[in-house]
Amino acid sequence: MSDETEEARGRLAEVLRARRESLKRLRDKGIEPFALRFTKGADAAELRRDFERLAPGEEAGIRTAVAGRIMLIRRHGKLSFITLRDTTGDIQLYLSEEHLGEAYGSVDLLDLGDIIGATGEVVRTKRGELSVKVEGLTLLTKALRPLPEKWHGLRDPEARLRQRYLEFATNLESRAVVMARARVLNAFRDVLAERGYLEVETPILQKTHGGALAKPFVTHHNALDMQLYLRIAPELYLKRLLVAGFERVFEIGRDFRNEGIDRDHNPEFTMLEAYAAYATYEDMMELAEALIPAAAMSVRGSLRFTYQAREVDLTPPWRRASLADVVSDAVGETVDHRDEERLRAVAKRLEVGVDHSWGPGKILLEIFEKRVEHDVWSPTFVKDFPREVSPLARPHRSADGLTEQFDLIVCGMELGPAYSELTDPDEQRARFMDQQRLRRTGDEEAHPLDEEFLVALEHGMPPAGGIGLGVDRLLKILVDVPTLREVILFPHLRPESGRS
Repeated sequence: MSDETEEARGRLAEVLRARRESLKRLRDKGIEPFALRFTKGADAAELRRDFERLAPGEEAGIRTAVAGRIMLIRRHGKLSFITLRDTTGDIQLYLSEEHLGEAYGSVDLLDLGDIIGATGEVVRTKRGELSVKVEGLTLLTKALRPLPEKWHGLRDPEARLRQRYLEFATNLESRAVVMARARVLNAFRDVLAERGYLEVETPILQKTHGGALAKPFVTHHNALDMQLYLRIAPELYLKRLLVAGFERVFEIGRDFRNEGIDRDHNPEFTMLEAYAAYATYEDMMELAEALIPAAAMSVRGSLRFTYQAREVDLTPPWRRASLADVVSDAVGETVDHRDEERLRAVAKRLEVGVDHSWGPGKILLEIFEKRVEHDVWSPTFVKDFPREVSPLARPHRSADGLTEQFDLIVCGMELGPAYSELTDPDEQRARFMDQQRLRRTGDEEAHPLDEEFLVALEHGMPPAGGIGLGVDRLLKILVDVPTLREVILFPHLRPESGRS
């Protein structure tokens, strides 16, 4: 342990002792340090909006009640100023012995991080700061640990993510992520509600991990004595609802995939999935061109902005191009899903590792994901995927060996797939059996055989289109951060050294 670390721990221990002493003194004075409730009258943003024209030195003649966390205390004898922070921002409290009387002495027992409530008149100080001239002060919660030094936020990136609540408490800019997520989800729901989609909830614990190609988390249900999986996608249950007669459904929820963590991947993430009877993947393109611009407007107020110092334009319509054409343009020679020899040669030239058991469609997709996708910046529907990598999509209406699937790529990231859905139960069974052959060769992400879903399809599912959109990746673009964990409120991190 370094001398600097030892010194920091010593300082923290001293602060903790002082806080405990303050706690005891409060209780000795008969002050409850952890209150039951407090009735707020307004928040900081409302006060700034409602009294923006109040002149310096002017009193509004209106009383209010505010509450929040103490971010700064300035004591000047018989006057004190407190910066109070609530969800919407900061407001200043103006405290004086003249107005508070003996209660003014309790200000000395307050610390940064304490949560307080205050009542008083709205004024603007002579220096122009909107304030509440405090007539009543209530300690609501005594903070027994200090805020990060100087309350600018945590400087250590790892500590910042481990104690995300402290970052949100101390750094107003970091709160934009929380607000943006709420706005995006509200925008999605508004667009879908306008189009007649019904929001539903489907199981997170599933007997079969279907709906995507991914490695699942496994758990055990003690009462039923059976193995279950955290869902990797809600797709197969949403399709059951189409069978049931619900023509337009969607779900916003958490999915789980037991995979690596990097800039664009997290094992737990939020997805929107929507399905519409009597639709195709072209209809899902149009839906995406409504959903994402609505989300962008709710967060950025424009469809044109910068992400990582590059311009982004989300104005529809967006480019449509086949997977083979996008790869051909990028690698400088014509390739398609049938020419395995050429695809293996291209993969070798580009140093893309491919397995000997893979067919040409899988190789084509691997080349795209490893060498092409990152350079697709403008919104693009990369469409018409090989059958072998698309077990749930309908066969292409005019191209043998392909399916009606697209992946939406924006800023070099896949935001989500969409299909003209496969409704033929016999064809679906054949696709599942193809996936079982891949599983036997060691492909852990191959789709399992889901007999219950096949039975549902045999009852008849209407022709349909479906789409999935990754909320976290979209947020990453809209709030302009480089890694996915910046937009996940409490991201998964490796255990700290020395801790289990």
